[in-house]
Amino acid sequence: MDLLDDDMDDAPEPGSNAHEFTVSELSGAVKRSIEDQFGRVRVRAEVGRVSRPGSGHLYFDLKDDRAVLAAVTWKGQAARLIQRPEEGMEVIATGRLTTFPGQSKYQMIVDQIEPAGAGALMAMLEKRRKALAAEGLFDQERKRALPFLPRVIGVVTSPSGAVIRDILHRLRDRFPTRVIIWPVAVQGEGCAPQVTAAIRGFNALSPGGPIPRPDLIIVARGGGSLEDLWGFNEESVVRAAADSAIPLISAVGHETDTTLIDFASDRRAPTPTAAAEMAVPVRADLAARLAETGARMARSNAQAIQRPRQRLRDLARALGRPAALTEGARQRLDLWGGRLEPALRQLARARRQQLASRPMPAAMLRQFTQGKRAAMDRALMRLEGARARRLERPRDRLAQLRQRLDNSLVRVLADTRRVTAQQGARLADLDRRLVAAMARIRRQRQDALVRLDRMRLSLGHEQTLRRGFVILRDPEGGVITTPEVAARTPRMELQFAGDRRVAVRPDATPEKPKRRKPAPPEQKTLI
Repeated sequence: MDLLDDDMDDAPEPGSNAHEFTVSELSGAVKRSIEDQFGRVRVRAEVGRVSRPGSGHLYFDLKDDRAVLAAVTWKGQAARLIQRPEEGMEVIATGRLTTFPGQSKYQMIVDQIEPAGAGALMAMLEKRRKALAAEGLFDQERKRALPFLPRVIGVVTSPSGAVIRDILHRLRDRFPTRVIIWPVAVQGEGCAPQVTAAIRGFNALSPGGPIPRPDLIIVARGGGSLEDLWGFNEESVVRAAADSAIPLISAVGHETDTTLIDFASDRRAPTPTAAAEMAVPVRADLAARLAETGARMARSNAQAIQRPRQRLRDLARALGRPAALTEGARQRLDLWGGRLEPALRQLARARRQQLASRPMPAAMLRQFTQGKRAAMDRALMRLEGARARRLERPRDRLAQLRQRLDNSLVRVLADTRRVTAQQGARLADLDRRLVAAMARIRRQRQDALVRLDRMRLSLGHEQTLRRGFVILRDPEGGVITTPEVAARTPRMELQFAGDRRVAVRPDATPEKPKRRKPAPPEQKTLI
């Protein structure tokens, strides 16, 4: 029994002849199997935990309701991703499966991520909107009023699209102003960082620098799909728009398109053309309003003068005639004036009788006389002062009138000199223009006359005669144009070139011409 037990203990166990692998060999075999089987795969999943270490790589999880797949995107591939993974986002990830022997796990190397439909994008957009709204970036208290008439407008858009042409055309029609364009990409992976840099760059400009600081910023782009406009939903763009110290108008897409920059901007425009209309008023309307305000001011000033004048006329009518107010006093004055002279004579007579009956002492008479003289001196002084004051007022008034007259004369003389100088300059200019016009007209007439003379010489009958033709004339000098008239004419005159004329008879026998010295051009020879 012991022997059997010993033999059983020494017997080899099943599988003891299998190949022994090292850990590295086994990990490599598993790695090759997985990579060969799943060389290129597309996975639809929800993004779980996302990690962005300082190395620049992206580590995140792809999960569904039953499993989790670790995923990694290397630094170079992460910079080229159109859509960055965010937790809770449903995506379609493309890449390859591999293993990580250091932790005995398999993972997916992702080189492309795209949202799993518009529903996922809208869900992520709504989640981001709520998060930014919770921070207060969309509050109405943060929004600033637009300037009424901006001197400089900064436009953030593509310089080659139709948007910038529409904005410039509308600004030129309404109120031409200075525009500074910051060219950016309006879609793709470079859109968000370039738009962010443009908004912050405009705000970084210092007033009075070589590049003027805009009074208003317009961020504009034409219409497009949700993916095309996604750059304006990025968090960096929204924060730059919310932090802008310069009022900002968002004009991204058409009227039905909504992006997150619309909530952070100070004013949202349905189209880029509408943004230009919000930015500046219509210059013609401003001119009309200014003219209307000036007319209202003139009417108000006229009414402010006319109303007191009318009130004064009404009060004057209520007072009655000024002569009627003084007629009674004038009559009483005449009545008392007629009584004054007899009363004075009677008083003088009574005083004389009283003085004769009771002689007045010399001292008392002297004192009385001195008192009356002093009273007369005081009255005389008051009279002189009153007269001086009465004369001083007309003198001052006369001096004022003289000063106003002198000023008016100076202004009239200055205006006369200015008008004379202007008329003299205008007359000199008209004289100069008249001389130039006459010289130009004279040259034109001379050129026309030369052309007509050349035409006369080229089309006249002298040129035709030099080509060998002859003109037949009758004795009266008329031109013979038909054979019938020539047959009826007893004597004809032939005109050659050089005005040389020869008289012939139609029935005469032509003679052999004799050699003789030719006659001068103006001489006529009769045969």
